[in-house]
Amino acid sequence: MAVHTQVTPAEAGDRLAIRELFDSYGHCADRRDAEGQKALFTVDTRFAVFMSREGTEPTYVVEGREALTPIFADLNQYEATTHFNGQSTVEINGEGASGESYTIAHHLFAADGVRKIMIASLRYLDSFAKIDGAWYFKERNLILDWSETRVSTP
Repeated sequence: MAVHTQVTPAEAGDRLAIRELFDSYGHCADRRDAEGQKALFTVDTRFAVFMSREGTEPTYVVEGREALTPIFADLNQYEATTHFNGQSTVEINGEGASGESYTIAHHLFAADGVRKIMIASLRYLDSFAKIDGAWYFKERNLILDWSETRVSTP
């Protein structure tokens, strides 16, 4: 990770825009706004999920913005979700960028009449593209580092 001793105003703007992109992804997920969530991606995006940690084969991969519809619709199985976004690192290279970010995701649901919560520690390895002045996810790799499911009492 690079140490930034000086950041230009343009780079600061790009960094803020990428952070807002990351935060918008979680916001749309928690609001079940699949169309808004899809709009954060390039048309030719690639989205891969690694449920067995980084370095394994992906659990699944989809290509293209429209292929994201069933993935984001899958969140409808939960009564509520809350995504807390943590630290992130970004390397900007002109109209492209790459980065790693962390999220703790809470998923509330009922199974067999019992209220439960699944908590997941997620990392995202991303590539970004700046198109017409706006930043988008070009490639997103979701990595499940760990999860825990337990009974949840209101």
